[in-house]
Amino acid sequence: MERTTVVFVLLCFCFTSLALECRVVPGSLKQLDVGNGQVFGVNSNNQIYTLYSTGWIQVPGSLKHVSVGPAGVWGVDSNNYIYKLGGGDWVIVPGLLKQVDAGGMISPAGVNMNDDIYCLTGGQGSSWINIPGKLKYYSCGPYSCWGVNAVDNIYIMKGVTPTSCAGSLNWQQIPGGLSMIEVSTDGKVFGVNSNGDIYQRDGVSPRNPAGTGWHQVPSPQKVKHVSYDLGHLWLIGRDDRIMDCTE
Repeated sequence: MERTTVVFVLLCFCFTSLALECRVVPGSLKQLDVGNGQVFGVNSNNQIYTLYSTGWIQVPGSLKHVSVGPAGVWGVDSNNYIYKLGGGDWVIVPGLLKQVDAGGMISPAGVNMNDDIYCLTGGQGSSWINIPGKLKYYSCGPYSCWGVNAVDNIYIMKGVTPTSCAGSLNWQQIPGGLSMIEVSTDGKVFGVNSNGDIYQRDGVSPRNPAGTGWHQVPSPQKVKHVSYDLGHLWLIGRDDRIMDCTE
């Protein structure tokens, strides 16, 4: 009887799928982002949390989406107002976005309620630059930005640099379909499709930012959000369950 109980606990808190080992992290979040060794997330009540070694710590404020990366910690609230965390306080930044990403080297980027795409070269005191096109989700890494549109088509913008957040202004469509996509600080690309399956882009490098193809990442559950940093793939399940996975 004791052996059965132990096995049950292990199955509840640790899943292994091929090369991926996942553990359930206590708590519940609807969206999460990781970068620079930090973890931030928001729950269904738009409460903000960050993860320390002792557990989740609530951060004052209310956001529907949060992002952490080389550009700092950014977020947007239920009214699409934009904020940057500075000195322990949320500072409002002019503009309106429904989703923001802090993964660029110094420049945040995002999309507004009309799926218009923007980036902010020069940081908080600069003006948002409109990038031609329409996307519902946009994420940047060290040398390229990736996005998905309203019908889950995937696009990459190459030529993104610290002084040119808009990149080449030439979109390249990538085969496949994803409902959200994230680029890590080291350039890895992960996404989730409408079925809740996870995919990673193979062959991504500074010389070939578009990579060579997709492979499915086995997951113990269907997910709605992913984020990757420092060898850890973080998952948010459709039930808002949080998982931390390593290879």
